[in-house]
Amino acid sequence: MKDILDAIQSRTDTASGSSAATAADFAALALPDSYRAVTVHKDEAEMFAGLESRDKDPRKSLHVEDVPVPELGPGEALVAVMASSVNYNSVWTSIFEPVSTFSFLERYGRLSELTKRHDLPYHAIGSDLAGVVLRTGPGVNAWQPGDEVVAHCLSVELESSDGHNDTMLDPEQRIWGFETNFGGLAEIALVKSNQLMPKPGHLSWEEAAAPGLVNSTAYRQLVSRNGAGMKQGDNVLIWGASGGLGSYATQFALAGGANPICVVSSEQKADICRRMGAEAIIDRSADGYRFWKDEHHQDPREWKRFGKRIRELTGGEDVDIVFEHPGRETFGASVYVTRKGGTIVTCASTSGYTHEYDNRYLWMSLKRIIGSHFANYREAWEANRLIAKGKIHPTLSKVYSLDDTGQAAYDVHRNLHQGKVGVLALAPAEGLGVRDPELREKHIGSINLFRDTPAAQTAPAGRNV
Repeated sequence: MKDILDAIQSRTDTASGSSAATAADFAALALPDSYRAVTVHKDEAEMFAGLESRDKDPRKSLHVEDVPVPELGPGEALVAVMASSVNYNSVWTSIFEPVSTFSFLERYGRLSELTKRHDLPYHAIGSDLAGVVLRTGPGVNAWQPGDEVVAHCLSVELESSDGHNDTMLDPEQRIWGFETNFGGLAEIALVKSNQLMPKPGHLSWEEAAAPGLVNSTAYRQLVSRNGAGMKQGDNVLIWGASGGLGSYATQFALAGGANPICVVSSEQKADICRRMGAEAIIDRSADGYRFWKDEHHQDPREWKRFGKRIRELTGGEDVDIVFEHPGRETFGASVYVTRKGGTIVTCASTSGYTHEYDNRYLWMSLKRIIGSHFANYREAWEANRLIAKGKIHPTLSKVYSLDDTGQAAYDVHRNLHQGKVGVLALAPAEGLGVRDPELREKHIGSINLFRDTPAAQTAPAGRNV
């Protein structure tokens, strides 16, 4: 891997007088036989059987080990991963919920001779990356070795007509690194070339790797016409507004002229929302909302109390859009507090997949529930473009080494984090990879907003690697 890092340094460190590495130089680099990756093992898929979700520990199931470099196929690229991040799907993979991801890999492996590569006794996980293209397969024209890129996590075959209006509707659509192998929590990743996007030049490797999945998901869910289609003046209720997904939704609402009502679970998280620019904030822990009386019965009185609090913050208005992702715990309240004709747009279900609500408040008030899942290439590209222009900022709070990914996943599983949690892969330190220091300096306060240590607040403007 040292030759790869030296080539990246040579390509970018033109100020030192060294000759910059070209695409041909990168293409000529010898690939290693193996690389380090974060994996789960198929023979351990039952290791947490009988335990409650909260008691399943990613530190016990995630391994960092050498795995072979996969075969490169048509329309694909191998990327040297400088940094990645932990998403909730990495947590699901690590605790084998709602099913073991090996079931996805087995199904994908039956699709073709080429996809058999993915059906292995181990799963190299991860759905984000920032890095440098090392190799491209036949039929790749838009990218070449040496390109600095980030990746979105939509892997799609596009052999069905269903996917050509919206690739998320393709019957062979998968989330890379979750439903496919060779993901981004590794030193090398295998992606389809239509997953690649330009790395924002003002961000370090770890900052650039953080937004991908959650930023694109929030864009489709809230902004896109495939989601809620948010407009200026909308009141938008955002659950978990300081978290990895909600923090991007909050930024999109503020940037788009909407009014976010941020729901958080602590004063520390409320303060993060204030620093993002939000004014209407509900600390659900401080206010003591309990939407469930017990495991089987919800409490409509709490829905009403919650709705009253929202109207106090909006000047008497109900919310136009609810940005839903907790699922079971909050869904009944979400349906209730939405205004007549309003929209509840939902993805994920971190508190449970079985949603219960009183349908009278949906059908008689002409409300809509929209399901939203990640984003298509166009939506992901637009979301990344806003990052690159400094309109939306990474919400990175803490960075771990690849060896400590198990702890990073544990933190996300236990909700011990703010924003996003990053992971360094080939990057030897934080703060590297910045190409546009002028734009960075302009937005440095927003870039560092989520960093939770004094050292992070004074991170370097970026060194060449």
